[in-house]
Amino acid sequence: MSHSPQQSGRQRIAVIPGDGIGHDVLMVAREVLEAAARRYDLSFDYDTFDWSCQRYADTGAMMPEDGLDTLRGYDSILLGAVGWPGVPDHVSLWGLLIPIRRAFRQYANVRPARGLAGVDSPVRGAEKMDLVVVRENVEGEYSEIGGRFNRGLPEEMAVQESVFTRAGVSRIVRHAFTLAQGRRRILTAATKSNGIVHTMPFWDEVVRDVAEEFPDVELELMHIDALSARVVLDPSRFDVIVGSNLFGDILSDLTAAVSGSLGVAPSANLDPSGEFPSMFEPVHGSAPDIAGQGIANPVAAVWSAAMMLEHLGHPDVAAHIMRAVEASLAEPATRTRDLGGTATTEEAGAAIVELFEKV
Repeated sequence: MSHSPQQSGRQRIAVIPGDGIGHDVLMVAREVLEAAARRYDLSFDYDTFDWSCQRYADTGAMMPEDGLDTLRGYDSILLGAVGWPGVPDHVSLWGLLIPIRRAFRQYANVRPARGLAGVDSPVRGAEKMDLVVVRENVEGEYSEIGGRFNRGLPEEMAVQESVFTRAGVSRIVRHAFTLAQGRRRILTAATKSNGIVHTMPFWDEVVRDVAEEFPDVELELMHIDALSARVVLDPSRFDVIVGSNLFGDILSDLTAAVSGSLGVAPSANLDPSGEFPSMFEPVHGSAPDIAGQGIANPVAAVWSAAMMLEHLGHPDVAAHIMRAVEASLAEPATRTRDLGGTATTEEAGAAIVELFEKV
């Protein structure tokens, strides 16, 4: 089955609320998607799966053995959040998220971050920020190669191998260049080739090779430490930033924090070829400390759903949703308390739906 973007017909969405506030925020995302479906005559079929840390506690597995085969037939996957006290993070990640990303070749993790009206940032100039972090999502530093030796002895050691392939680096860099072509035509590539002697010089070489295909895009290679500092000091200068799995992971959380709140940070795990379903999720995590209280910010989940619509071939609908989101953030009464407002999760969602009908 092809999962290429399409303009019409019923589109099948696998919904995985996961843990904690994932249930609350995905409920709002579904309501916004349904409002969009009514307005634009779209058709979505949803199937919800209970794959989560709770399922792990009950059965010993985050998802069933045939989980990947089950998901394969869907057009897209909408994920809430994964993680819960008592279940180690490596169990929840390697039991659900990472297998999905790798089996479905979701090699492009795309995380936009921008200044939003009504979202105060601790960083001067963040209101002008409008960038996208593109993270390599299936290889790099997050490999399974390595091990522990001499456990429990004074000379105990751990070895973790990074894996960078020409094919893997080329395709993520090419995706980032293509994205930059549709924006301000500036690409910053994160590196650390002055300290990491093999993988990062290789990364730089491949970046420069791919750059020859995109003479209309300005390229800058920047060491990750200097780049992190520059994101804080002058966030508006960046357009598209591409990084390895580790560097992209760190940078995308940094840019989300610079924007003012992880509660407004979306992400997409893309298979750009369309052969497999892509997965969309808010960045914020399951937030066990506020789970079930109705105070979680639904904006990141709604923005992730808008990114899903864009990937499925509905960019105008996605842009309409984002206009409603930005309008909802402009007033304290329709912002959640993490942004200084008074709205509950449900009230914030209702405001987005109402504004969607007006803007």
